[in-house]
Amino acid sequence: MLPFYENERKRKINLGGSTRVSSASDLLDSVKAQREARLEQKRRQDSALRIQAFYRGRSQASATKEEVRKTFRNDVLGITGLRCLVLLGLDEAALGIWSQTVCSTAPEQVFALSKGQSWLTLVQRVALSVLTSVSRSPLSPNSLSHLQALTVLLSPGDVARAITSYLLKHDYYSLIATAFQHIPEAKSKKAPQTTSLTNLAVAPLSLYPPTSSTFVPTLSKFLVHIFTIPHLPNRIPLATLPSFVSSIPISQLHLLSPHTSQITSFLAHQPNSVEARVHLVANCSMIFSPHYARFGNQGVVWYLRFLAEVLGGLPVGVFDSVAQPKSKVKDKGKGKEAAMVVDSAAVTWALPEDEAQQAQSSEFPILDTKTHTRISTLQSQAHIDSLLLLARRSQAVQEAFVIFVLALGRVWPTKREGVLSTILASGGSGGSGGGLVRGLWRDVRGNSVGKDVGVSIFDPRNASAWPPLLLLAELYSQALQMMGDDEFFSSASGPSGFSGASSTGSGLGMKNPLTMEELVLFSRMLLNVAFTLYWSMPTATTGSSSTITPNASGAAAAGYSWEEAREKVTRCLVGIHARDSRKPFVPPDGWLVTSSALDMRTFVQAAMLEEQQLAEAAASSVDDAAMNTDGESRPSSLLRNLPKSRNGVSGFSARTIASFSPCLGVLNNIPFAIPFEVRVAIFRQFVRLDMQRLGIDDRSRRGGWGYGGKTRVSVRRGMVAQDGFDRLGDVDLKGPVEITFVDQFGAEEAGIDGGGVFKEFFTDLCKEVFDTDRGLWLVNGKNELYPNPHAYATEPHSLNWYRFIGRILGKAMYEGILVDVAFAGFFLAKLLGKQSFLDDLASLDPDLYKGLIFLKHYEGNPEDLSLNFTIAVDELGVTRNVELIPGGSDISVTKENRLKYITLVSHYRLSRQIRKQSEAFFEGLKEMIEVRWLRMFNQQEVQILIGGVNAPIDLDDLREHTNYGGLYDDRHPVIVAFWKVLNGFDQEQRRALLRFVTSCSRPPLLGFKELVPNFSIRDSGTDSHRLPTSSTCVNLLKLPLYSNERIMREKIVQAITSGAGFDLS
Repeated sequence: MLPFYENERKRKINLGGSTRVSSASDLLDSVKAQREARLEQKRRQDSALRIQAFYRGRSQASATKEEVRKTFRNDVLGITGLRCLVLLGLDEAALGIWSQTVCSTAPEQVFALSKGQSWLTLVQRVALSVLTSVSRSPLSPNSLSHLQALTVLLSPGDVARAITSYLLKHDYYSLIATAFQHIPEAKSKKAPQTTSLTNLAVAPLSLYPPTSSTFVPTLSKFLVHIFTIPHLPNRIPLATLPSFVSSIPISQLHLLSPHTSQITSFLAHQPNSVEARVHLVANCSMIFSPHYARFGNQGVVWYLRFLAEVLGGLPVGVFDSVAQPKSKVKDKGKGKEAAMVVDSAAVTWALPEDEAQQAQSSEFPILDTKTHTRISTLQSQAHIDSLLLLARRSQAVQEAFVIFVLALGRVWPTKREGVLSTILASGGSGGSGGGLVRGLWRDVRGNSVGKDVGVSIFDPRNASAWPPLLLLAELYSQALQMMGDDEFFSSASGPSGFSGASSTGSGLGMKNPLTMEELVLFSRMLLNVAFTLYWSMPTATTGSSSTITPNASGAAAAGYSWEEAREKVTRCLVGIHARDSRKPFVPPDGWLVTSSALDMRTFVQAAMLEEQQLAEAAASSVDDAAMNTDGESRPSSLLRNLPKSRNGVSGFSARTIASFSPCLGVLNNIPFAIPFEVRVAIFRQFVRLDMQRLGIDDRSRRGGWGYGGKTRVSVRRGMVAQDGFDRLGDVDLKGPVEITFVDQFGAEEAGIDGGGVFKEFFTDLCKEVFDTDRGLWLVNGKNELYPNPHAYATEPHSLNWYRFIGRILGKAMYEGILVDVAFAGFFLAKLLGKQSFLDDLASLDPDLYKGLIFLKHYEGNPEDLSLNFTIAVDELGVTRNVELIPGGSDISVTKENRLKYITLVSHYRLSRQIRKQSEAFFEGLKEMIEVRWLRMFNQQEVQILIGGVNAPIDLDDLREHTNYGGLYDDRHPVIVAFWKVLNGFDQEQRRALLRFVTSCSRPPLLGFKELVPNFSIRDSGTDSHRLPTSSTCVNLLKLPLYSNERIMREKIVQAITSGAGFDLS
């Protein structure tokens, strides 16, 4: 090697002509890379050392464990062996050896060392390890010997109690339950491990006396962990099931009463709390219900209250989520009609709107058919009858039964009416304590809740008064659906309050369980409670409890909130009021709130404010999209809390409005608590508010001559309906409309429409469109109108006419124009969203009504009548059968389903046949009048709102509110003679005069002070041969100066009966 190659430190020069010099950053990167390389090398070395140490440790541990195993095998049952077994932990092989040795050794040898504390401590830990091994793999080869060894250790004795106490503190029942569920259900009954697990589950219950401090916590853990196992009865072998049930200290279950809330709270905080509670209810129903005789009164009280509290924590509708295929309608071509048939089957048993939405929107665990079948026994007739029998013997059991029924009805709303009907049917079986309804009435009557209007009903000290009140309200609401008017107004036949009220007995006849005097008192109590709940109900912002009571002594144990209680009280109250509306039995002022704290003037002002805020909410909801992009809205506090609705404010139910609007809540739910005159005044004020919002003033509506914003329409006399339909179809009828009549010669009649001509047009229009000869309407025996049910009335053109007529009637109500037309009550009930009753059928089809009443009271076998779930419909001489439910032609009417048949038949005739026609009519009406305005009235009051009161015309009131012009005043001789002539008129002549002047024959609802403009009289010359004339647009009578009363009378009668048009003036 040449010597100059050895000097590596000598500077190297590139003779190629280019120089490369490293920058500072390159140097730093190089240094950093070298440092990271060194660190990586160190990490590798450290990891290698740890791996080597771990391997050495594991090897040493394995060797040590093997040494421990050898030592254990040399002394399996001794102290040394037990210590080794504890050190080995969950060593399945060692645990298997120990379990097999215990099973093959005499018990006295197993417990030979039990007097030593060390042995007991070691055995306790070994037993826990064995149980843990079983819970992890209950079908392992050693599991059976493990379970047998545990059975030996838990044999009765002091040692067994000490071992059991240790295991109970270390999740004994949780491990047992886990082992149960790790055994496939299909293999469970045949697996010998299941029998051992079953015996171990009940073993601790026999080790401790009921007086010991360990008994109740043990029983509580047993209930929480074992009874929440899915399909528990199906997992236990049939031969073992009787001993399992008999080993449960059923007679001591009442000792759990102080711990009920803790049990339910524990369940509520479990990962699958809903499923656990559902299976708890199912298993309790299966195992406990057949053994009520073993409970004793205290046990039954605890059991019912416990079930009520568990049910109260479940979501509404959870028991309806059953894993089974949905039924399909065979005729898919029927479309909506087929769906409508299915819906009609749930007329009586349908959920309230809010509950139905809640049930549909929630997600529940899907129940298998076994669990659902077991839970269904809770609402079965046999179960309810057995509980009623126990309730009659003890007041405490009755109180617990009340809470249980409330809880069951709340969580299972689709079965609520069935349970209530079963209770009502069972009430006729007698008993020393009388019927449940009358028993509840005695409890309610003795309580302070409902005695007066006031917030004292929210006092927690009144918690115990709520359950009987709520169940009585529910039971009576259900009874009202089952009773006809003849039964309602009859007296009870015995102490139970029912006569033959059995769903499977000889008839469905039921007499009113309450007398009329009791019913008047009950309705007053319900009214006081309902009004207070609408007016002063606690909310989240008040800091008050949102439930009836915070403890389990009241209806809160059943999960009821104040809002739910209000809904139940309101439903019963409205049902009683509906009966009173048809045939009064309550004193005239019996439905009015008499609280001194309620000032009507303040109430009206508050209602106006709430309505104005709702109107603002409706307007803001329409403009939300624009506001979000173009500006910023600042709604009021009420509007910020306003719930959303797909249909805007108009889509809110009465119950929803009540949650944020006290006054409108009262007016929409219990309007009869406010005097009718006040509600009419509020209705007119609501209309005025709406007009102000739309920019419509009185000048444009009534006296606006020359006003340019009116819609001008020419109408031919004799063709009023057709011209109105053609020319007003797209007109905004809330705005002013000017009518010009065209006579038979094609010339426009003289006169400027200041409102009177439009009223005359309305009167003539209504005469035509409501004429039954047009085919759109029929009349019942009382000459009340309802839509024609024939098929041609459901054609699109006919439905457009119904929609137009609804808009016209809405315009009349909007303007305060009375229309001389009467509608059937069942038709108006559909407008208000109320259910029609069987008694409404009497006015529509008397023969069908008599037939259904005969069937209801028929004491023979209904199957002998050869009826099925169809109804014959005659259209233009052709008869066809319509199925009331899918497959109805193949379903016979029996004792069990005849009430459903009666309901469906009446529903078909009263609602389903006229559904499309009614919907079209109400759609047009709602364009003009808000639904919440109409809900302030019942059917009879809406009829008065439409057509006025057919009451005598009060001439004193008319004279007091009459204006005079020209030469006339109240003392003028002609005016004095005029009033004398009117005093001599009969009511028909007075109505004719009123129509002649105002175009309406009925007086205003609130008196002539509401007639705008006021009734007026002025002079029109001295010619005694001239007839009086009128300007209906300003309600003006032009009366010549007649020389005597005889001539005046003749001329007035001639004028008001001539039937001339507007040209008369």
